Formats: sequence, C-alpha cells, structure tokens
Amino acid sequence: MEEHPRDFTGYGATPPNPRWPNGARLALNLVLNVEEGSEYSFENGDGRSETTLTDAGMGPTGVRGRDLAAESFFEYGTRVGFWRLFRLFRERAMPITISGSALALERNPALAAAIRESGDEVLCHGWRWVEQFNLSEDEEREHIRLAVASLQRTVGARPLGWYCRYGPSLATRRLLAEEGGFLYDSNAYNDDLPYWTRAAGRPHLVVPHTFATNDNKYARGWWGTSDDFFTWARDTFDVLYREGATAPKMMSVSLHLRISGHPGRSAGVERFLDHVLRHEGVWISRRVDVARHWAAQHPAPADQP
Repeated sequence: MEEHPRDFTGYGATPPNPRWPNGARLALNLVLNVEEGSEYSFENGDGRSETTLTDAGMGPTGVRGRDLAAESFFEYGTRVGFWRLFRLFRERAMPITISGSALALERNPALAAAIRESGDEVLCHGWRWVEQFNLSEDEEREHIRLAVASLQRTVGARPLGWYCRYGPSLATRRLLAEEGGFLYDSNAYNDDLPYWTRAAGRPHLVVPHTFATNDNKYARGWWGTSDDFFTWARDTFDVLYREGATAPKMMSVSLHLRISGHPGRSAGVERFLDHVLRHEGVWISRRVDVARHWAAQHPAPADQP
C-alpha cells in the first residue's frame, strides 16, 4: 500500500459527532512546544546555530561559527518563557499538552520535573528538534527509540503521541507502528477532527496539529502584537464554538516558549484563556485524552482501506 496516500475528501459535509464529554461544543487542546536545547547547534555537533522561530527572524544572521545571540534566544525559552506560560495555565487549572523534544527535557531537569508533577501529557516532538524527513530510515528509527527511552526517564512515562518538526517522512508512521506503544500521531494539518488511517497494516489514529492558531506567525512577520494573536485565536474559537451547536470540532493552540513566553506576547495568551473560560460547554483537554475519547467513541472501522 502507498504510504501517505492523499485524501481530499475527508469527512466532507457530514463530519461525525465526536460526542465530547458532557456534550461539549468544542474540545480545546493547548500546546506548549519545548524544543530549546535540542535544536541545531555546535553543541549538538551540527556545525551551525539555529535561529528559526526567534526574534532574530527566520533566516541566517551571517555570524561565522557559534551564534551566541541565537543560542541566547533559545535559552530564554526554558529559563523564563516556560515558567511564565506554565503559570498562566496552572492558575486557571487548564490541562495542557507539552510537545517536547526528548533531548530538550533531558537538559532541563527542573522543567521536566514540573511537567511530571503537573500530570500534563508529553507529546513527543522527536528526539531532537530536527527535520526528521531528512533522516535515513535507520536514523529515524533510532531517534524514535532514543526519544521513548529518554522520556521514560525524564517524565516517568513513555510518549503515547508523536509529532515531527514541520512534517514526517514517508516512513514515519510505519516506524511508529513498528516501534509500538503509540496511540496516535499529530503529523497532519488537514482536519478539525481526528481520523483513522493505516500504518504497518494496522489501524492508526491521527489527531491533527495546527499551523493556523500557532504563534509561529510572529516569527514569520504575520503577527506583530499580542492583539494579533488574541484576535485570531478568539475568532477561531468563536467560529468553532458557534459551529459546535450542531457539529462539534476540535481546536488546537500551539505556543513556543521563546516566542509567546515573552511578556508582551504572553498578554495575548492570557486574554485568550480568559475568553475561553467565559464560555460553557468547552472541553479543555490534553491531546492524548482526545485520542482516547475518539478511539472509544469512534473505533477504527473494520473495513478501513
């Protein structure tokens, strides 16, 4: 069977009713990306410093050798940004999904301990924050193995979900199925609801991720202020909440420590969270809880092609 066949139809005009808990109109998943320390760097043997998704912009700065400014942008994420955003969610008793690169959590034991004690899910964001689609199949298989073992040590539980940087390779889904132990992956952007596919000849659940309600738009120059984020996230929420009266959906919000962790941007996150809390009928959930719910309410069809 072709790996990753394209599907332009999906659920079409009649999406299934997800039957969210307590009849919720919308499932909201809040994601914190923890990548700092696992990015391309001289320390990690890559011969270059990563500047992506920082206040340095998207491209290279022309620094020869180690880019100490770029390294410092990343350090802010775990030194300060994580704790600011984490506190916002804890103050509101909102469960979150940590999209964590395993090496990043290894290198920050205090952060890993806070996640472990909170009970928040760690969706594995790879062994390192690198383009897995550029790895050989053997390298990718080894990265999956290393990540599972690493997270077992640092947060006390193996990951049940997987999400690559940007996108997967053609082999990723099959390798996850072969490794075993995964409930879902989020290597897709093509729906507002989970869906089933197949990997290694078995049913495989996909819970899509988002580049829409994602603070990467700051670094790309599409957003300039926290009001830009708030307006976009609020409008997305309001539309899905309104649709949820007859066709409930899922919404994800994806945040980066070194972006939204800065004070001026965190203000927009705070306003959005408070907007959400003014509405009834919203299931604020970890992504693994969405996956478990979907598998229970909408099991893989026996005739899945």
